[in-house]
Parts: sequence; structure tokens; C-alpha cells
Amino acid sequence: MANQTYQTLLSLLVLLSLSAIFTVIEGSEKKLFVFGDSYVDTGNFLNSPSFKPPYGVTFPGTPAGRFCDGRVLSDYLAASYMNITSPVPYEQRKSVNQSVIGNGMNFGHGGTGVFQTMVDGPNVTTQIDLFQQLLQQNVFTKQDLQSSIALVNAASNDYDTFLVKNGSTKDLPAFAESLVNQISVNLERIHSLGVNKIAVGLVAPLGCLPLESVTSSYQNCSDEANTLANYHNNLLVQKVKDLNRNQSSASGKPVFITLDLYSAFLNTITTLQKKRAGNPTLMNPLEPCCVGLKGGGCGIVDKKGEKQYKVCEKAEESIFWDNVHPSQNGWLAVSTALQSSFRQLYV
Repeated sequence: MANQTYQTLLSLLVLLSLSAIFTVIEGSEKKLFVFGDSYVDTGNFLNSPSFKPPYGVTFPGTPAGRFCDGRVLSDYLAASYMNITSPVPYEQRKSVNQSVIGNGMNFGHGGTGVFQTMVDGPNVTTQIDLFQQLLQQNVFTKQDLQSSIALVNAASNDYDTFLVKNGSTKDLPAFAESLVNQISVNLERIHSLGVNKIAVGLVAPLGCLPLESVTSSYQNCSDEANTLANYHNNLLVQKVKDLNRNQSSASGKPVFITLDLYSAFLNTITTLQKKRAGNPTLMNPLEPCCVGLKGGGCGIVDKKGEKQYKVCEKAEESIFWDNVHPSQNGWLAVSTALQSSFRQLYV
């Protein structure tokens, strides 16, 4: 209980400190528009495990559509930096108080990607189409967008889909280039619609996901998968530099900002591994909190309604919630590490 109270207080202090650091011109109405996958989705994948226990057990206390025990990246950007309530998921826009829409809109959909993936959901291009439709319907105006931010995070599911369909890494470099080129097209399109500050997430260290590290009994990250992530990220960083040379905001500041999820996660994991080496009672940062049993996944129940998963005792100490998704504690650590990047969104 003491640890949980500490984590709650730490989370609150981070929210308050970031809100104090990141301020905008008085009177401007900040809105956040989110595009991407499960790392930013807050409730668009309606028929998914994210709406079943034990997801949402930490926040909001019940399953609500986040692939996590609590808050995800888009929640922390909204609350801790922009000081607004996390924007409503697009699929839930008609069932909420319309005043909530004043915070923007979340189009992110778990399992999707830049291109079409194995999940039948809107990819980022389609998500931007939905955003454009709302603009055409005057749900949001051009003036609304002037002080708004867009968050884009997708690509991991594209690589999973490529590897499953092709069965080898032979043409992976060419695929990575086409993927990053499409991300560039998406970023430019969002900017052309009127958003002047756009943050794009780099790929997290894929080799450190429990899905990969399980092969070493959660002792080591996969170098091969992390090499892929690094290759993608290097291409994307260069592409964003190119975009910023071609575009500038009214203030002359960069329009596009990269969020280095790779370094933020890897540094967090490395630090905790060193601490655990001196104190083996600490939770292994590479091990998921919610583990599927008998080949199942987190949240799966059998025909009798019996749980086919187990949940760790201290979710507040975990970095990963399930095989591929960070826990709320993981996202808190990453969001704290990204403070300087968040700051660039309003300088």
C-alpha cells in the first residue's frame, strides 16, 4: 500500500510540475488530436480486450478501452503538458457530453498502423480522413487548430504484419523506407489541415517488449528487433529534419517534433535492471504484469468464465502491462523523460 501511495503521489507531482512548466498564451484554447495505434488509443477499438478486465484496473478503475492498466501516452500529454482532459475517442464522440469535444479528438485505434495491418481498423490515413470530415462539418474550425497539437504514433504493427506475411527480413529495409515516407506524407497532410505543432513518436525498443524478451526468460532484450527499431528511427528523424527545413510555423519554430520513445524506454529499463541487480526483490522491468496462461493472453477467459491469465501483485512497479503494452507506471516514466520534447511543442 505504501508503494502504491508513493506512486500515486509521484504521478500527481509530475502532472503538477509539468503543468507549471508547460504554459501557453493566456486565453488560447488548447486541443489535442491523436492518430495512431494502441499506444495512444483511449477507447476506439470497441470489440477488444481493452474493454475487458483486468485492463483499466489502475485507471479509471474499470476497463475503458486503453491497452494498459491505466493511462497511456496520449493521456499524459493531454493532462500533464496541455492541462486538458484527454480528448474523447472518435468512436465515442456521440455518447459523451459535447463540451468534452472542446479538448480535441482521439482517432487512435489499437492494432492499426501506417498501412493496413492484421487488425481490421482505420489506419493513420483513414484516421486523418475522419479528422478532415469533422473539419468539413465545422465540428472544429481553423481557429480551433491554431493553438492545437497533433500526436502521431504508429509503425510497430506494420512491422509485425510485414514479418508475418513475408516470413523473412529480406526486403525489410525497403519496407522501412516506404513506411517512413508514408509517415512523412501523413505529417504534412495534418499540417496542411491547419495544425501547426505535430509530435511524432519514434518506435519503442521492440526487442525489449515481453513478447521478444520472453525467449531469454525476460533477462535480455532482442538485439535483432532493437536494430530494426533503430533503423526505422534513424530514417524518421532524418525525414522530420527534412520536413522542418521545408515548413516553419508562424513563429519560425519547427512544426514537427520527434518523441524519442526508444531512448526513454531503454533508459528506464536499464536503470531498473541495475537497481534490481542489487535488490532481486524488485520486479523485473522486462516481465509483463498481466500474463496469459496456456498460450492465451491478458484478459482471456475460457468458456466457463475462468481467467486464463494472472496479474502481478504490484502493477505500480511494472514497466509492461502485457506482452506488448507498457503499464501506467511505464508510461509515467517515459512521459517524464520526454519533458524537454514536450516543451518544444509550444516554444
